[in-house]
Amino acid sequence: MRYFILVLFFPLLCAAQQERTTRILFILDASNSMNSTWGKQTRLVGAKEVLIQAMEMFKEVPNTEIALRVYGHQVPITNDIQDCNDTKLEVPFSIGNIDIIKNKIRGLIAKGATPIARSLEAAAGDFPDTLSRNVIILITDGLESCDNNPCVIAKKLREKGVKVTPFVIGLGMDLSYLENFACIGSYSDAEDKDSFKSVLTTIIEKIITRTTVQINLNDQAKKPTETNVSMFLVESGTENLKYTFLHTMNRYNNPDTLVIDPSISYDLVINTLPKIQKKGIKITRNTHNIIQIDAGQGFLKFTGPPSVLTRIMLKGNTETIHVQAVNSQDKYLIGTYDLEILTLPRTYERVEITQSKTSIVNIKSPGTLELKSAKNMVGQVFVDRGNGRFEWVLNLDEKALNAMFSLQPGNYKLVCRERDQKSTGYTQEKKFKIESIKNTLINL
Repeated sequence: MRYFILVLFFPLLCAAQQERTTRILFILDASNSMNSTWGKQTRLVGAKEVLIQAMEMFKEVPNTEIALRVYGHQVPITNDIQDCNDTKLEVPFSIGNIDIIKNKIRGLIAKGATPIARSLEAAAGDFPDTLSRNVIILITDGLESCDNNPCVIAKKLREKGVKVTPFVIGLGMDLSYLENFACIGSYSDAEDKDSFKSVLTTIIEKIITRTTVQINLNDQAKKPTETNVSMFLVESGTENLKYTFLHTMNRYNNPDTLVIDPSISYDLVINTLPKIQKKGIKITRNTHNIIQIDAGQGFLKFTGPPSVLTRIMLKGNTETIHVQAVNSQDKYLIGTYDLEILTLPRTYERVEITQSKTSIVNIKSPGTLELKSAKNMVGQVFVDRGNGRFEWVLNLDEKALNAMFSLQPGNYKLVCRERDQKSTGYTQEKKFKIESIKNTLINL
């Protein structure tokens, strides 16, 4: 069995225009399986610790009441018998009962069955009225062990006009196991106690603030398919970094929901290549905010000899966006880019990045220029760019009699003279050709 959280929202009628009371019912699994080891603790011990800590979040929160229902804690399970009615409202809704709930949780012992369906059905009657914003959070480590089906109960609640929107967080469960909850609603997984705590905290924050944010990174077709890039939310007009997120798609392949403070405005930085900035974003309270960002991307890949780097720039802009190594692939916003490939001599290319496609730039393998001389030489090597244009490539080392250089294929010219000769008339000019993976020898 595994560990997961189920959150059920029961949005009901709103009383006039006043702020509704939010009532949150925690249902805690204290069945026998909660005695199983979870890290250095049992599942129940770990769950109790996380839940007790989470209770602190509700102190000083206005218009909020908490209650606790527990199942599987009264009648021990045996090989022959399990009590499927073992579910009880231990602490009813009231103001200021946080410490009572914490003490009740501390004293729980895992014993019995896992009657999830009957607990959910009974929980619908735990709320004092239908005018409040009613929420159920179910914490359990396994599937239904009794005869009722939670899917059937969820359907009955919907048929009665009670809209059920659950969040299932499975700890260490494979996807096929989690699929059992698809009939109830959304679900996700957490692999350890820390992630369990993080997910529970996020859910509670969503309930308390009722303000959520979704950042859509849209492709060229305006669909939010781009993801897996870090995002910075900075207090607008300052350098005060408030949130750092790695953009993630949820299990339904939609941008995941975030909870952020709506009291300030933000400058958003999306760390694509090049980065995207959107300033002065305002978050509307008590609603689900969607931020639309055009972030269509494609890929750029280099092939060729090792140890070659390429400087990437936007077309017509000399600012370096990135330096990419050969035989690597990186993702860029769609558009036109200028490339300065750091070969000898430099190679310049222009490439178009298109949506979800890979643009490949092949860098030719260099050839070798070998220089031999009986005397020290001074001079320079130039590449022939055509139409009488010669571009400087390198200077000779006047202290070396022999030298070797890796040069890109092409036509070149060497201009030199002996170092100790005192007349310009001794200038030598030698034209030569470099071919890939071939050696060109020049004796001076």
